[in-house]
Amino acid sequence: MTKFELPIARRPTRLMQRPMLRKARHGFTLIELLVVLVIIGVLGALIVPNLFSSLDDARGTAARTDINTLVQALKRYKLDNQRYPSNEQGLSALISKPTVGSAPPNWKPYLDKLPNDPWGRPYQFLNPGVKGEIDVFSFGADGQPGGEDKNADIGSWQ
Repeated sequence: MTKFELPIARRPTRLMQRPMLRKARHGFTLIELLVVLVIIGVLGALIVPNLFSSLDDARGTAARTDINTLVQALKRYKLDNQRYPSNEQGLSALISKPTVGSAPPNWKPYLDKLPNDPWGRPYQFLNPGVKGEIDVFSFGADGQPGGEDKNADIGSWQ
């Protein structure tokens, strides 16, 4: 070899290639899988409770929106008929002409249908109300009067 010639690159022998091939064929080790599962578990433990509290907040907001809609329909009913429906007539007086008690003189449909609260139960109606002229409310997630947080009553007085 002269001083101006470049050395010829040697082709790797089989012995040199075998460790690379062996490493490329292997999948994840048990330790790597366990580390990934622990990371996913920790993230899940932090995120899932926040999702459930957001769901409870969304149900409360939906209930407040429905109650506001029902109160507005009841106010239109009173403007047309000079009084709110009685407790016996209930909220159904907003979708069909009451047959119980005295018939309202200028009745018309005020809603297409009565919504249920976000927990699948009908909204409650009191005339006269305990906390206002009329009360429209939901008993919350537990379906029982009173309660706190997600089980708290949600009403037109709030």
